[in-house]
Amino acid sequence: MQDFADRWGFGPDKFWLRGERKKEIVEFDEAHGVWHLYGHPESSEVLLDTEHFTPDGTKLFEVDEETAKYFDGDLAQMNGPEHVHLRKQVIRVFNPRFMDRLERRIVELCDECIGGLGGRDRFDLLRDFVDDLAGIVFAELLGIPADDRAMFRMVDVNMDQTAMMTTVEGEDYFQKLTVPLQPLRDMIGEHVDERARNPREDLISLLCQVRKLNGDPMTRDQIINFIIGILGAGHLATPLLIGNTMLCLDSFPEQYERVRADRSLVPTMLDETMRFLTPGNATYRATLADVEVAGRKIPKDQMIRVEIGPANRDPRAFADPDAYDLSRNPNPHLGFGRGAHYCIGAQMIRVETRIVFDLLMDRFPVLHVDPEIPPVYFESPDFTGVKSVTVRTR
Repeated sequence: MQDFADRWGFGPDKFWLRGERKKEIVEFDEAHGVWHLYGHPESSEVLLDTEHFTPDGTKLFEVDEETAKYFDGDLAQMNGPEHVHLRKQVIRVFNPRFMDRLERRIVELCDECIGGLGGRDRFDLLRDFVDDLAGIVFAELLGIPADDRAMFRMVDVNMDQTAMMTTVEGEDYFQKLTVPLQPLRDMIGEHVDERARNPREDLISLLCQVRKLNGDPMTRDQIINFIIGILGAGHLATPLLIGNTMLCLDSFPEQYERVRADRSLVPTMLDETMRFLTPGNATYRATLADVEVAGRKIPKDQMIRVEIGPANRDPRAFADPDAYDLSRNPNPHLGFGRGAHYCIGAQMIRVETRIVFDLLMDRFPVLHVDPEIPPVYFESPDFTGVKSVTVRTR
């Protein structure tokens, strides 16, 4: 594992990529006022428990009314019955008919994007191919012009610059998170206004028709926040998963040969990447009451950083956790979350990434990471993933 981390240039903060374990399952970072949780069963328990933990970190800070409007309606920040109610309505968009149509459209787009590479023997897997594919798919899901997908990159840039949320620097965190996204908010808002007048068969139209528990429609800000929330989780997830999988296959050639010979392993390969090189390596929960986690007492109104990456290497949950094994079964990784906040777009991400790798292996008998051009990574401590990886076909 030291070789894997050193080969790809992962820093010491990604200790789990070197096969290292923390001595304590729960640690308190006094400097930042954050509790770190590393164990898999404990993390699963916290993510499933919506009575004692909430993803709404704004409750720990004095957030003014202007800042609060940027989070109202974001599913990732919601908790309780209202969250469940809205989620059930929105998930209807991913019905069997939609998924069948989506799969055909992704195959079509993949053919177009790969055809545009013009037989090059070297290209950036993400910037020259996957980013455009993921952007077009998401634009069509929302029902906006494909050219408007350029605005999605604001989420990428924001993620790259966002530091860990702490109780010490919470106010600065929210400012950094919201202000740079205003042009994207304005663009989405125009489409929301138009779709409220002229609904179609797309996600924005569906959101305009969603009703809250009290029967009221979602507000304009709530719809915008919902869309930006799923952009951060969904639009970025496909490129991150594909880029990380390429690093893993290049590092474990025997596994690469297995999946080339047996394409039925592609779905389990993607789940193994989500475990082994988890793109979103942390999520946050605030305590709603005094709680006990792994024998440690944590008071009410404290921030917990659930360390998904380390949890996915917990030997109590995974046999030989530092091995990249495409036949791993079961694989209860936490890469898509757990419980009420399980990634709403996980099915779409799986379909998209499966089609991409099937097509790549069909088109390129040889495909490996270019040893002359190092991958470029997102810098946020909450993510482990490439934003640029050059591959060669010879």
